[in-house]
Amino acid sequence: MSALRTWRSINPVSQPIHFHSPPPPSRFTFSGAKRKTNGAQRLTLTCHTHTSTTHLLITTKSYMAESDSSVVNPTYAEIIVVRHGETEWNHDGRIQGHLDVELNEAGRQQAAAVADRLSREPNISAVYSSDLKRAFETAQIIATSCGGLEVSKEPDLRERHLGDLQGLVLREAAKLSKKAYQAFLSHRTNQEIPGGGESLDRLYERCTSSLERIGRKHRGERVIVVTHGGVIRTLYERACPNGRSGGKVLNTSINIFHLDGDKWTIKSWGDVSHLNQTGVLESGFGGDRTSG
Repeated sequence: MSALRTWRSINPVSQPIHFHSPPPPSRFTFSGAKRKTNGAQRLTLTCHTHTSTTHLLITTKSYMAESDSSVVNPTYAEIIVVRHGETEWNHDGRIQGHLDVELNEAGRQQAAAVADRLSREPNISAVYSSDLKRAFETAQIIATSCGGLEVSKEPDLRERHLGDLQGLVLREAAKLSKKAYQAFLSHRTNQEIPGGGESLDRLYERCTSSLERIGRKHRGERVIVVTHGGVIRTLYERACPNGRSGGKVLNTSINIFHLDGDKWTIKSWGDVSHLNQTGVLESGFGGDRTSG
């Protein structure tokens, strides 16, 4: 893994994908076309850089709400990636990393809401989860609603290990663990965090390899993966290496990837419409230096 790969800054977004001010850097140019399909406003946005062109499909209706196909194309795996529900440490802005914190009551309500949403998605073949409690409990709630599927634990879907920062409140981390905090802020992707923390390169390698294994096993199928904010941002980085950042990854947000060999496509990003009644945590630590 090259240390020259950059980890882009994070800007808040609303679901599914919406770019907020300030405008994109000058190296990006955009063109787009709007059309209406089945009552949904759809915008195809093309991002041009000096090296590549990235296409994003933005819609005002959720992908699953508008999808009328129960069969996945046999050439790819459809992987519905969900962030775990809220924990007390999320609420307090406390850094979790590999520490095993369970859901709070709000998180269980969020998990029930996303489970109800996903139970209406046809032909779910399997459910995978990080082995940490907050993800595994979320996955169990989803699996129960999806016909009682068994949840397969996948340790490589764990959140990034954040070394000496784990257990600290983010706003106090610079004072309490200066070296670890400086390493955490580093833009060097091979920078490890004191106290056993992972580099961004190591996180990228393990979680993208994990999703690729799942994709190969379930080609032509639809599966659910429950994981963590830092992991999901890394998966976005793999699918859109030359695009703008995906922004905040909110608790129980739905993010849909199509994996066709080495080709990764994002079908839907950051959908939390199922939380309209339950509510969503807008603050709190979610895995990176500007996370939500």
